[in-house]
This record gives sequence, C-alpha cells and structure tokens, in this order.
Amino acid sequence: MTLCAVESQLASGETARPGQAFFWLVSLLFSSLIWFTTATLIGNKDEPREKYLLIFGVLISVLIQEMFRFAYYKLLKKASEGLKTINPYEKAPSMRLLAYVSGLGFGIMSGVFSFVNTLSDSLGPGTVGIHGDPPQFFLYSAFMTLVITLLHVFWGIVFFDGCEKKKWYTLLVVLLSHLLVSALTLISPHYGLNLVLAYIIMVLMGVWAFFVSGGSCRSLKLCLLCQDKDFLLFNQRAR
Repeated sequence: MTLCAVESQLASGETARPGQAFFWLVSLLFSSLIWFTTATLIGNKDEPREKYLLIFGVLISVLIQEMFRFAYYKLLKKASEGLKTINPYEKAPSMRLLAYVSGLGFGIMSGVFSFVNTLSDSLGPGTVGIHGDPPQFFLYSAFMTLVITLLHVFWGIVFFDGCEKKKWYTLLVVLLSHLLVSALTLISPHYGLNLVLAYIIMVLMGVWAFFVSGGSCRSLKLCLLCQDKDFLLFNQRAR
C-alpha cells in the first residue's frame, strides 16, 4: 500500500468519525424520548417502578445504539459502492479502517456523555450513584468510561466484520455483551466486581477485534520486537 493510499484512507476515517458521533447522539435522543414518554405515561414515582423504568431505559438505549450502528454500516457500504461506481480507479477506504474510526467516534461520544453525567451527579442534590453514595464512585466512573470507550471501538470492528462476512451471530454477541456491560451496575451494587467483569469483557472483545482485523500472533510478535518490515518501511516513508 502506498503512502498516498494510506493518507487517503486516514482522511476518509477522519470524515467518518463525526458521522458516527452524530449517529450515537441521534440514538441517545430516540432512547431518551422513548424513556421519557414511558415514564410520563406511568407517572408513579415509587422506588420499584423507577428501577424497572431504569432497566427499560438501558435496554432501549442499547438496542437503539446497535440499530444505528447497523444503519451506519449500511450507509458506509452504500457510499463505498457509490465511490467505486463513480471512480473505479480510486481505491475505496477499507471497511476495517472505517469500522475502527466509526467505533472510536461512538466510544468518544459515549465517554463524553458519561463524563458529563458524572459531573452532573457530583453537583447534587441527592446521592451519587444508584446504590447509595460509595466513596469510590468517581474512581469507578473514570475507569468505566475508559472501558466503554475502548469497548465501542472493539464492538465496531467486530460488528462490521460480522456484517461483511454475514456472520449474524457476531451481531448478537456484540448486542448481548453491550447489554451486559451496561446493566452491570443494575445487577450488582459492588462497583469493584463490576469493573473487573467489564475489563474481562473488554480484553476478550479486544482480542477478537485484533484477529478479525487481520492480526495474528506472528504479526504481534514481530511488532513487539520491532521486526515488522512493512510497519518500519511505512514509518520511514512518512518521515
């Protein structure tokens, strides 16, 4: 791959990131509207019902996010096919690169929203967190925001690969793992245990994303030992 081709793909990736961030914001808007409408119709403010509403909100939010991730994949796929039709001699951006960049845009917006939400909770009034006011809540929130950001990158890569190869079970795995990580706080009040489980899921998804994006144990070893000739040649050309 020439340096010009790499620069072209990176530029396309930078263009894709704002689009994915927009799609995440739209998914948040839709899920918020559904939750607000449901909460208004129910109207009862007793504690058990509020908990069920919160669980419902998490479920709807994750489902809509994954629906918009699929919609964004279809949009990028159509755009890539359109570019090939208009200019068949121009190499279209790699879907692997677009998957990474779009996942990063999704993760950044999710992390920013989580950060703002935590700051809002810190201003009060009332308790911080769902299960009372633990002293480690803000530390937990910081590490959890990092996990969610990285997970969205890995989810994006695995999700796009599943769509490309029509392995639909992959999409189901992404959806279920997304639901599990999002519901960990609701399932258990032990923040430390939830964080460990989230990191385990993140590592597993990261390994999966590494291999489906073309990585291998050999390429990882060569990279760590600085023996990857293609990588070193690219860096030399970039300078």
